[in-house]
Amino acid sequence: VPKKLVRTVSGCADDALAGLVACNPGLRLLQGHRVVLRSDLPAIRGRVALLSGGGSGHEPAHAGYVGKGMLTGVVAGAVFASPSVGSVLAAIRAVAQAGAAGILLIVKNYTGDRLNFGMALERARAEGADVRMAVVGDDCAFAAPGKAGRRGICGTVLVHKVAGALAEAGASLDEIEEKVTAAAKAMGTLGLSLSPCSIPGSKPSFQLAEDEMELGLGIHGEAGVRRMKVLPVDEAVETMLKHMTDPSNASHLSLSPGSSVVLVVNNLGGLSCLELGIVAGAAVRCLENRGIRIARALVGSFMTALEMAGVSLTLMLVDEELLRLIDAETTAMAWPNAVVGPATSRREEVPAPAEGPRKPQDETGIGPGTARVQRVLEGVCSTLLEMQDKLNELDRGAGDGDCGHTHARAAQAIREWMRSRPPPAAPAQLLSALADLLLEQMGGSSGVLYGLFLTAAARSLRGCSDSAAWADAMDAGIEAMQRYGGAAPGDRTMLDSLFAAAQALHSLRSPGANLLEVLAAAVQSAEEAAEATRHMEAGAGRASYIRSSRLEQPDPGAVAVAAVLGAVLE
Repeated sequence: VPKKLVRTVSGCADDALAGLVACNPGLRLLQGHRVVLRSDLPAIRGRVALLSGGGSGHEPAHAGYVGKGMLTGVVAGAVFASPSVGSVLAAIRAVAQAGAAGILLIVKNYTGDRLNFGMALERARAEGADVRMAVVGDDCAFAAPGKAGRRGICGTVLVHKVAGALAEAGASLDEIEEKVTAAAKAMGTLGLSLSPCSIPGSKPSFQLAEDEMELGLGIHGEAGVRRMKVLPVDEAVETMLKHMTDPSNASHLSLSPGSSVVLVVNNLGGLSCLELGIVAGAAVRCLENRGIRIARALVGSFMTALEMAGVSLTLMLVDEELLRLIDAETTAMAWPNAVVGPATSRREEVPAPAEGPRKPQDETGIGPGTARVQRVLEGVCSTLLEMQDKLNELDRGAGDGDCGHTHARAAQAIREWMRSRPPPAAPAQLLSALADLLLEQMGGSSGVLYGLFLTAAARSLRGCSDSAAWADAMDAGIEAMQRYGGAAPGDRTMLDSLFAAAQALHSLRSPGANLLEVLAAAVQSAEEAAEATRHMEAGAGRASYIRSSRLEQPDPGAVAVAAVLGAVLE
């Protein structure tokens, strides 16, 4: 059974609604029922009331769409279970007694929802209420839908929005019903999942192999239409759009070049926001390549399936009138109140700021030392690339396992830089250029720390060329790292190796000191300091959040620094 904070399904739906209402002053619970209503019910007098709902587990649907300009109320069932007839009827009575000029039930096309909402509708009509029902079926999965018809999924949220805007504008029940029905027919949705979902306390609803994804599954974990190997994002999105618009598919959405659509990129619950953004970008590009205008793009979690790692795409064909209804204001908490406008992958970028004029001392100079600099840097790059796996392994115990990747990225950047232009031979210019390069290309905390060290060291070396200046530069670099990074020697960081090497380099200040001998001693001190971090308790960096008993290896940053110094010596 998957691990969850909530271990049993009992009470889940009630607790979730209670939390939602507690945090939102615009919502109220209907006493004795799993019903959420607008807190300003008197404001609907003379207007059409809109009620929707269904099983819980699809949050923020449905209660997240209650508010001025969207739904008047929702009726929630237990997790993945239709709400009771009694609760639906209670919601209808509540809005009718508040003075609603007609009531529209917006129901997703599932048998249980149709039956329970339909039964409540019949009983309400018997009591004299003017109630209608709009059933939404937007699923494009099945080429030949059975008797049950197309399932209602994320496109239902767009129907909520269209109906809510019309009701807020004072439209009649007849007009809302007519326009909602037309809008529902002009849209389609398709889901794609990398994982199943599970009701609290239960096993997953299905299984997918590590290398599989499923196309066209439902929002309760119902089977889809095809299992396939995991595809790259662009190919997966293209597969979804092709299936959604295939004319041989009876439930397809007809799209032609020049069509204008609203796109919804919906997180099915467990997809990372990072991946969702990548999917959204791919969807925009794929639609643009088909000549489709994306009038609006909504990206986020709109109708989920608990923790399912997946995404659905919804497309609604729109004209100017429908677009105005989509753009209309709403106080519903789950509707994205973002700047409105079309989506495009060709949006103009803000021009990069102009660089300041180069100082004369920054100009690159090529001299006899250039070849030596290239040999040293090439040695450093080779060492870091060879150590990539080792550094990653050391980092897994205390960080995110990417120390090797980060240093390899720096090595590759330095190599590309040397191929594009000869590195400056003058020490101050060389360190300054390397600082700029690593700040731009290396990434992570390491990139900033190296950038700080090299920038300060370069400043210290300006106008100096004797050996003692390198000891001063080392001290200046370490001081800058301590000032901004907050670490000190003994904190189990890269600073331990640097500090030990710096102490050894102080010998360069003695007259007649042998540069190679002092550097060899500095390398040995750095290596010993790196090994000593194995027995230290971390006082800074990400490792400081890990219990010392779990830190059994030397610090990867300290090991990397010692290796770099060793490569310079070689």
